[in-house]
Amino acid sequence: MNRYRVASAAEIPVGEGREYVVGGRIVALFNVDGQFHALDGICPHAGGPLAKGVMHDQVVTCPWHGWQFDVTSGRHCLNPQLQQPRFSVSVEAGELWVELPAG
Repeated sequence: MNRYRVASAAEIPVGEGREYVVGGRIVALFNVDGQFHALDGICPHAGGPLAKGVMHDQVVTCPWHGWQFDVTSGRHCLNPQLQQPRFSVSVEAGELWVELPAG
């Protein structure tokens, strides 16, 4: 695993997401009531930007075609067999760190 400093926690308001390029990948970081969650930022349906979708509670809706994912688990809301890759997030001194698989 590789660990990356991605952003300040203050950059992502509660109930919103932000997109970052991390280790050559697009990562969507979400703030759910002060807890941070990271998913692969590319929607598996048609490549839409998940971080730019609207979040309600802990569900983000892809802005392109409406696919919905629980940001805390990565699961698609209608088909639990669809799983968006998740990444571990830690907060240290107000900074967000994400762990990505090596390679």
